[in-house]
Amino acid sequence: MDVASWEKLGSIDIVQKDVPALSAGDVLIRVAASGICGTDLHICNGETPHAARKVTIGHEFSGYIEAIHPGTKTLAAVGDLVAVDPNIPCHQCGFCRSKKYHLCPDLRCTGVSVDGGMARYVAVPATAVHVTRGISPEVASLAEPLSCAVHAVDMGALKTGDRVLVIGAGPIGLMVTALCSTGGANVTVAELNDMRRERALEFGASAITTNVDIGGDPTKGFGFDVVFECVGRPETMQAALGYAKAGGTVVWVGVAKPDVTVPVSPFMVYRHELTIKSTYTNPYGMERAVKILADKKVAWDKLITHTFGLDQFGDAWATFKSGAGIKVCVRPSA
Repeated sequence: MDVASWEKLGSIDIVQKDVPALSAGDVLIRVAASGICGTDLHICNGETPHAARKVTIGHEFSGYIEAIHPGTKTLAAVGDLVAVDPNIPCHQCGFCRSKKYHLCPDLRCTGVSVDGGMARYVAVPATAVHVTRGISPEVASLAEPLSCAVHAVDMGALKTGDRVLVIGAGPIGLMVTALCSTGGANVTVAELNDMRRERALEFGASAITTNVDIGGDPTKGFGFDVVFECVGRPETMQAALGYAKAGGTVVWVGVAKPDVTVPVSPFMVYRHELTIKSTYTNPYGMERAVKILADKKVAWDKLITHTFGLDQFGDAWATFKSGAGIKVCVRPSA
């Protein structure tokens, strides 16, 4: 079968691999929709230390259960449309046993360290699948990034009426915007791209801007209660600290390159009594994400601006890298 694989630095290529055999506890997924993510670009550029060379990419995907290994316990059945949690913890270490499985030192990730969903078929643990109802495969493929946004908003510890700033209106930034606005926050989105700024309004932003001005001294109450940095650039991560009012929280959501650093003024953090948090993956967020997608209170399908077949992966990859859309989706089984 054709798969999109990280064959060499700087390149994702279509190559041939066998349909995966099932091990005990596995299910075989016929992939229906697989989103391209910024992490895939980091993998391509050698900026994801735990990525395996020649891995089939694709960690945001949905599909239909094609087969279940004999003896495997699962609530899903052959033919069910499922969203897949790509994170595979050991279930043995101290982190896993204290409900922090995303910090497992032996965490594997479908589409990063083991073959993923940018293929017609993929084998995954039965524990990773979440049955979806009443949504399309394309929307179901949004469950993984939405679960990351759910975790980010949890880390922000929002209160109804909070003033929130979201920096960056890519897929994650728009998801964070929607979750915060539906939770009763007043959300401003900072974004340079015209199309993405307009989309932010559709996802619940009260205001959009290209240049954040908090209007005064954070120690006198100016600024935002919570700031979500959803870009992953050192300059925006640093700037986020200056946009929070005294006593505020800054959540670094965007993924920076491993070798970058961010200048921070310890005195400013001290004087403003800032809380700085980061997020990593999606602990216990997939089931909630699937429910949120099924609620249809937000038009999540508007995130998907381009769809391609796997035989058009080159075009899909070029569209993603150009930044012309928001979420680029590949349909391997189409």
